[in-house]
Amino acid sequence: YKQEVEWLRMPVGPIDDKEFDIPQVDTPPTLESILNEPEDEDEPFILEDTCILNTENIDAHSCETSSLASSDSGDLETNATVHGSVLRRNVLKGISAQMVSAADKVDAGLPTAITVSNVIAVGTSHGLALVFDQNQALRLCLGTTATGAEYGAVSALSINHDCTRLLCGFAKGQITMWDLANGKLLRTITDAHPPGTAILHVKFTDHPALAVCNDSGGSVFELSFRRVMGMRTCESRCLFSGSKGEVCCVEPLHAGPELKDHPITHYSLLAMASLTKILLIGLKPSLKVWMTFPYGKTDPASVPLLAWQFVAAQKTINPVLAFCRGNTIHFLLVKKDESGTIHVIKQRQLQLNCDFISLSWINPRTLVLMDSTEKLRVVDRPSQEELETVDMAELQLVYNSSHFKLLALVGEKTCYQSVCSYAGQIMYLGTKSVHIMTLRNWHERVDHLLKQEKFMEALSLAWSFHEGTAKAVLGLFAEPAKRKGVVAEKMVEILLQYVDRSLKKCPEQGKIQDMVPIMVDYCLLLQRKDLLFNQIYPRLVENSVARGVFLESLEPYILSERIGCLTAPVMRDLLSYFQENGMMDSVEGCLVHMDITNLDIQQVVQMCWDNQLYDAMIYVFNSGMNDYISPMEKLFQAIGPPLREGKPLTDEHVVMGNKLLVYISCCLAGRAYPLGDIPEDLVPQVKNQVFEFLIRLHSVEAAQEEEVYPYIRTLLHFDTREFLNVLALTFEDFKNDKQALEYQQRIVDILLKVMVDNSDFTPSQVGCLFTFLARQLAKPDNTLFVNRKLFDQVLEFLCSPDDDSRHTERQQVLLELLQVGGVVQFDEGHLLDLAEKAEFYQICEFMYDRKHLYDKIVDCYLKDPLRKEELFNYIHNILSMPGYSSEEKQLVWVKALQHIKDLVSINSAKTAELVAVHFADKVQSVITSLQVCRIAVCQRSLSVDLISRESLNPQTVLKLGPDLHELLVDLLCQFSPQQVTAFLKTSQDYRLEDAVQITEKHKLHEATAYLLEKKGDVQGAFEVLLQPDGEEEETGDEVPSLLQRVEEALHDIIALCQRSSHGLNQQQREVCVCVCVCVCVCVRALSDQPGLFSPDCVSLSSALKELTMKVLNSMSSFIAPPAIIQRILKDPVYGKGKLAEIQGLILGMLETFNYEQTLLETTTNLLNSDLHWSLSHLRKAVSRGLHPRQDHCNICLQQYKRRQESEEEIIIFSCGHLYHCQCLQRKEVGVLSERQYSWSCYKCTSNQGSRPADRPSTESSRSHSASLMLTEATLDAQQTQAWDHFRTLYRGPSRLAVLTELTHSHGNERAGLSNPVHPGTGSIYHSENFQLKLSPPPLVEE
Repeated sequence: YKQEVEWLRMPVGPIDDKEFDIPQVDTPPTLESILNEPEDEDEPFILEDTCILNTENIDAHSCETSSLASSDSGDLETNATVHGSVLRRNVLKGISAQMVSAADKVDAGLPTAITVSNVIAVGTSHGLALVFDQNQALRLCLGTTATGAEYGAVSALSINHDCTRLLCGFAKGQITMWDLANGKLLRTITDAHPPGTAILHVKFTDHPALAVCNDSGGSVFELSFRRVMGMRTCESRCLFSGSKGEVCCVEPLHAGPELKDHPITHYSLLAMASLTKILLIGLKPSLKVWMTFPYGKTDPASVPLLAWQFVAAQKTINPVLAFCRGNTIHFLLVKKDESGTIHVIKQRQLQLNCDFISLSWINPRTLVLMDSTEKLRVVDRPSQEELETVDMAELQLVYNSSHFKLLALVGEKTCYQSVCSYAGQIMYLGTKSVHIMTLRNWHERVDHLLKQEKFMEALSLAWSFHEGTAKAVLGLFAEPAKRKGVVAEKMVEILLQYVDRSLKKCPEQGKIQDMVPIMVDYCLLLQRKDLLFNQIYPRLVENSVARGVFLESLEPYILSERIGCLTAPVMRDLLSYFQENGMMDSVEGCLVHMDITNLDIQQVVQMCWDNQLYDAMIYVFNSGMNDYISPMEKLFQAIGPPLREGKPLTDEHVVMGNKLLVYISCCLAGRAYPLGDIPEDLVPQVKNQVFEFLIRLHSVEAAQEEEVYPYIRTLLHFDTREFLNVLALTFEDFKNDKQALEYQQRIVDILLKVMVDNSDFTPSQVGCLFTFLARQLAKPDNTLFVNRKLFDQVLEFLCSPDDDSRHTERQQVLLELLQVGGVVQFDEGHLLDLAEKAEFYQICEFMYDRKHLYDKIVDCYLKDPLRKEELFNYIHNILSMPGYSSEEKQLVWVKALQHIKDLVSINSAKTAELVAVHFADKVQSVITSLQVCRIAVCQRSLSVDLISRESLNPQTVLKLGPDLHELLVDLLCQFSPQQVTAFLKTSQDYRLEDAVQITEKHKLHEATAYLLEKKGDVQGAFEVLLQPDGEEEETGDEVPSLLQRVEEALHDIIALCQRSSHGLNQQQREVCVCVCVCVCVCVRALSDQPGLFSPDCVSLSSALKELTMKVLNSMSSFIAPPAIIQRILKDPVYGKGKLAEIQGLILGMLETFNYEQTLLETTTNLLNSDLHWSLSHLRKAVSRGLHPRQDHCNICLQQYKRRQESEEEIIIFSCGHLYHCQCLQRKEVGVLSERQYSWSCYKCTSNQGSRPADRPSTESSRSHSASLMLTEATLDAQQTQAWDHFRTLYRGPSRLAVLTELTHSHGNERAGLSNPVHPGTGSIYHSENFQLKLSPPPLVEE
């Protein structure tokens, strides 16, 4: 590899630095630096650490690993990464020009192959090999056109490791060896492989006398070169025969001089790729196959590709084989253990979205691939990220298609001999030029972006170099400190260049807004604030727009504390800019996050006060002067006067007061405001200062009328509860601090002195104070002392019965006081008396609950108008939940029963639920008590809820007798007549006779008719429905209301007739029809009388006609149409020739007749078709011959023909089993019916789990196996059995029966309760096994 690296450094003739603008490499990489680069994927990417030892095959599925698409997303960069231009592309103009010249002048032909070492060799289509030196000068022209005419085109080239020999393979199979020192032909090999096949590959190995070749027949041969007594010989050995699968590509493992002692080089490893698998073999010390790896599913037209590379992984250097076919690249890590065994480890595969035709390593971490569209794709293997894409279409790549005669499908895309890699370079052979690809160093990649004025991309790329996250890096120090120093200098240069360029070329605000945040970001990333404030900011100040954008962009960095200190000029400019533009919120946000020691404190404080920046003001006092009291004084001076004067506070005052409370809380807790902590050495001092300030008797500039303790008084007036909460939190920290405990007692005494006997405070505020005191006194380590008489005084104040104002507030305050432990401060009897007088029922409940007097709590709920609804849940919980004694539950039960009337008046539904659950045996007495009280409405509500609960919750056992149901019917008739019919339909527990009397008494005709119909008196129900309601006799109804009542009445009559038609004879039906028609005709005649109805009801006549048609259409389903027409024609109203009135009816009848006739014909055709299909298939089935599975009986296991002279009866079943008739008879599987045997298969019936002999005759007739007796008897018995079998198999209702049943069910669906279905005569639809078999019948088993 030293020679290879040196070749990279050597000046190459026309390819000099100036011509191709190649910059100098700062630190050229050595082999050690490249191979020792840590691999990110060392351990994570080894998905299967299985040693492949002497294996012939590897299961493709066991070797599959996750592809790029399915890999862990954590391995991939989430943000779009800038890589810049990774590859430098140059054209070897000298070689390209001489190739074209040779083709024109000496008829060398077109280029066909290329190989690179210290020299470059190009093969041509006329058999010549042109050898160029490092200066692109033509050094040798090997071969002649005459030889080319004999051997064909050069199809493969190879140079050995010391660049002394050149092997040329030809299209017609010959191989020549040349001495590169003098151009002498050393060997011509013609018998190394089968004649007539082209040489696809010829490769030297690292062994000086060993090479391999691959021909177009798919075979691979080993070539051993020897020189004995001056004679040069070549021995050939077949490594792989094309008959086992055509090999398309071979690649020996090459190791440089520095790796010549690597233990794996002694094996002379060779990788071979066929169309189906990859093989890894060792040529030394003996031929051995180390691995066979199948591809899996791939495109058959894709090209197999191979490439070796030594890679540093797990602190060792080992070769990695990359192989590809299609769009997936696999990697195999090859190792050797101490025992000499080769281990092959499958690593994570790489999958892209295109097919590849070329695969090359350009360094141990980077691959360069060419896809089928001739685009180069640079891929970083550890991250599997695609770095760059280069279009190579203008190259006009040379393809080797003509040499793949036997592999034509793959040969269309092969370019094995057109791509060659060597020492970090890849050369591509075109028809008229040679292109070389090398990696750009890091400096060049950044400068390439700068030339395009892509400053943001250049900075992003440079930062990736700085952090060591860039890919395909070349020319940087491996040591992080040196690397960061070099890259940081470059980034500073870019930043300054970016600023100058932006200010000069793009002064508009949009570009500046994009540029400035980037400047700040990278200066902070580089930790170069001096660069930002001392070099970049002075340049930006010259532009007013840039200055404003820069100052505004500093705010988020200050708030996130990425910038904590600004220079004095920048700080002054920042504050003045924000103040000028009215951005005072930003000023406050920035001030509290910055070091302000270099500012004018008084000026900043005044600015904050004038602009209401209280947080910033407090922060400046605290951090700038260690003054924690002055902010309080200024805030008290602002909110004190309006509170003392009783004026409402403005929003500004409320904000100041809230900030003051939070500030006091922070100071007493040792926290800095608005963020951070007070220095530990100042915490005790600050606490003492704050306490001393709060308990001051007067303020500094006190007026004569000022009350004592103004600061505590001001805070109590502002927000009593929150101030006491602040004190409570502070008292939590007072454990062993004697001075703090003294402050605590002092503050409590002041609070009592200020608030008690002071009418300025509300009951709620006083209650908050004593609640606070009760909590403090209830603590086990309490040291406070409070006079108990003060609690009694507060109790009298809160329970004053003469004060009706703030009743709820006073009760809630007292309840809270009791709940926190204040009850121990009072006499309970006195407290209960005061609470009852003040109607504090929640207080009473609290006290009764302490004494377990739960029955008295029921009275509290009943008296409290706001909580009556909660009584039901309370009673239910007491009676159902554990934890209460039986005596307590009994008292509550009795109390609830006594107040059942009150409960019903509160909520009848919940009362019914309560009664059903806990008073089920007292239902009748409850109803009776309500009836005695004459509370009919409550009684009805409770009855409805009880009965509805009984129906909806059958699990609740309620034995409600018919008397209660009939009582409810009576109540419903009085108060909710519209609900009577619905209740009668849902309930079944009333007596019909009594219910009829009740509904007749209240003249509810619809309910009466329903009961009579349910009773069976259809005629009576019909007569009741014909009776007019009392409401209809009123003359003031409007026409629409009258028409609606007529329509409803006729609907009920029609429904009754339809439900009862099945039980009426023809005469009774015609009577019903006569009545209905008479009603319609009378109404119709009534509508024709002039002046009866208002002229406004224009649609009345048409509505009556429609109603008449509806009646007649409904009758047509159970009355003969001629009878209907005859009855209508006989009516006097239609006796005047108005046949047009019934024209629609007659046409409708005809249309119905046509529809039913069509339906009947269609149904008949379907049934006939089904019957014909079934019979024809049955005939075909029973006449088909049966084929036995064996030629012996399945019982005796003897041949079916045991004796030649005797004729035995043989029985074959459709299942294929064969039996002797005598054997079946012995097994008793035949059933005698109608003097004929019905057989069943013994073996099949035995497998079904029951003995055939145990089956009844009916079951045997349903066997799924049909038998055929091969005797002289006719097939009549068999046909009979098959017919029975078919009928049982397809047994079910016919379509005609289904349609008939549908007709009956349609007519009976309205029968209701008057037409019950008897279980014995139910329809086919009530059968559990009923199924509609709409598909054709199944085929008979053959």
